[in-house]
Amino acid sequence: MSQPSPSPSSAARRPRRLPVVIALIIVIAAVVAGLVMRASRAHQLEARAQSRSLPTVAVIHPTPVPADALELPGRVEAWSRAPIYARVSGYLKRWNVDIGQPVKAGQVLAEIETPDLDQELSQAQAELASARSDAAIAKASADRWQRLVDTRLVSRQDAEERAATSQSRAATAQALSANMARAQTLARYKQLVAPFDGVVTARNTDVGALINTGSSTGSELFVVSDLSRLRVYVSVPQRQLAAIAPGTKAELVVPEHPGKTYEATVQSLSQAIDSSSGAMLVQLAVDNAAGELLPGAYASVRFEVANATNALGLPPSALIVGKGGVHLAVLDAHDKAQLREVRISRDLGSMVEFAEGLQAEDRVIDNPPDGIATGDGVRVAEAAPEKQKAG
Repeated sequence: MSQPSPSPSSAARRPRRLPVVIALIIVIAAVVAGLVMRASRAHQLEARAQSRSLPTVAVIHPTPVPADALELPGRVEAWSRAPIYARVSGYLKRWNVDIGQPVKAGQVLAEIETPDLDQELSQAQAELASARSDAAIAKASADRWQRLVDTRLVSRQDAEERAATSQSRAATAQALSANMARAQTLARYKQLVAPFDGVVTARNTDVGALINTGSSTGSELFVVSDLSRLRVYVSVPQRQLAAIAPGTKAELVVPEHPGKTYEATVQSLSQAIDSSSGAMLVQLAVDNAAGELLPGAYASVRFEVANATNALGLPPSALIVGKGGVHLAVLDAHDKAQLREVRISRDLGSMVEFAEGLQAEDRVIDNPPDGIATGDGVRVAEAAPEKQKAG
């Protein structure tokens, strides 16, 4: 059975509808594209406005603190220092050396005139002579009575009494002998002598001065110091003690010789921290054969201390100091600020060294905005070309 053929009118309508459909599709596409573009622009404007509302910050990274010299004040002291005091009383008869003069061990510095001691020595000698004479007579008498006991001419009791008297006189003579030896020993102190080779650094007496025995501070007649080698005392803070040990080298600088350094060596450490200063006393030795260094002087001691702690540092501009302590504004992966508490170990001026709270990979905000808090978003400024090239 055959299909009926389309009528001529319907065949004529189809070509007319096709342009209308195409035009309608074009219009719809244009409307959709406009809406999408408008939405995209609105989103861009919103993102731009939001980005402009975020503070722009510069980001810095922690840098290792380089090995630095530890420079501390110290005091110079003589290797050996002996104040010479009077052991006997009297008047200064004469002095032989003045301040600044070198002396040898055993050299006579001064002589003291001791009339009282001289009389005591003469009296002790006379008393000893008398006691020895009495002891000799008592011994002879005791021996004689002992022989008479055998002949029964005297009683044994009388002989024993004579023997006891002889022993008593002998003990008295021995005591007086010790007394005279003491006076003779004191008489040797009429001469003040140098205990070792050195230099006379103080003379506090003169001819005719009244000399009294004693060893109180300020009553020394002379001071002899060994200046061929000197001791230097430095108080080292507890944090730097790990890098200092016996044998560590240091450089010594004194104001009277600017530009000149002297090599010193650590001899010993006190092995105790001073609770008032938080430092340990360290003793160094320095050779002074040329005599250029002076005891009692101030010196600047410089230790070459390696940075064994791998400490990190930042410029002071990165710090946020408040009532809660010291903080840093560190950025996370989403450029959100995270306030982190840190502890400062040293202030080096242009750089602050941190003891804890900082990692080498941290991104830290430099000059953080006022009022920045944890979770605040920021916009990171791009580094300048010259800085990027330098980095």
